[in-house]
Amino acid sequence: MMSCLFCYLLLIVILFIDKMVDLSASLSGVKFGNPTVLPAGILGVAASSLARIASAGAGAVTTKSVGPERREGHKNPVVVAVDNGLLNAVGLSCPGLDESVEELKKAVRAAHVPVIASFYGRTVEEFGLVAERISAAKPAFIEANISCPNIEDEYGKPFGTSCELAARVVAVVKDMSRVPLIVKLTPNVSDIKNIALSVEEAGADCIAAVNTVGPGMYIDVLSAKPVLSNRAGGLSGPAIRPIAVRCVYDIYEAVDIPIIGMGGISSGRDAAEMLLAGASAVGIGTAVWTRGDGVFKEVCAELGKIMEERGDRSLKDLIGKAHC
Repeated sequence: MMSCLFCYLLLIVILFIDKMVDLSASLSGVKFGNPTVLPAGILGVAASSLARIASAGAGAVTTKSVGPERREGHKNPVVVAVDNGLLNAVGLSCPGLDESVEELKKAVRAAHVPVIASFYGRTVEEFGLVAERISAAKPAFIEANISCPNIEDEYGKPFGTSCELAARVVAVVKDMSRVPLIVKLTPNVSDIKNIALSVEEAGADCIAAVNTVGPGMYIDVLSAKPVLSNRAGGLSGPAIRPIAVRCVYDIYEAVDIPIIGMGGISSGRDAAEMLLAGASAVGIGTAVWTRGDGVFKEVCAELGKIMEERGDRSLKDLIGKAHC
């Protein structure tokens, strides 16, 4: 009798396990417990903040972009809520490089999930120098932010708007660091596929797409002045998700390296859509503000239910399937 009961219970366990979906992800050989990523610029560089988000359920966390020296950024207000999103013009504020590296070392020890170190330079050469310094902290990835409108080349445009400059940044960074490299792209280009292909050919290991759309502006009608101190800022949140999905879809058709898709993801349905477009992981940024730290676990739970309904066993059953 006991033997039959044991077999019955074992069968239930096997059936339960068989129906479970696997939400683990792998990018360039780095394992993520789930596909959600805290993008750069959301919670600064403090190790305590990054560790808190990791404990809240993020599969990986990204630091705010750090540069070659301390930067004050723009004066407040730097963020304003608009319909279906946020406008921000923070101005790449960051501590000095030595302080940033020390805080990054603490984050790598404390987070217990892959830590992505985002960085920028004012010149191609500075990208390489900063990459070398932050690589000493041994993050899982370094992320070249070539898409921020606050850092421009000699022609007054972000590095990520030029195939040639984007490739040069990647080549220099790869010469200075052995840490896997993510390159963060801007949607504000005429053909994001060519930019993506350029950075892949130059040696990028992964692409993050996309940064904010814009610049946009929000004017207070009583004072008749733009609300942001910088007047204009980048748009994030649900309003840009269709643009981000299209960008990821296009990039997936152009390159073979993995993509972290981001831009307006705030639910499991949004995450599934981005994965179907070709992303291997998804960034959740503005939704941390709207749904709180618990958004990572909530999105994973919602995504898991969608996968069960679809009959998916793992993320591989979703990634890029909109192209079939």
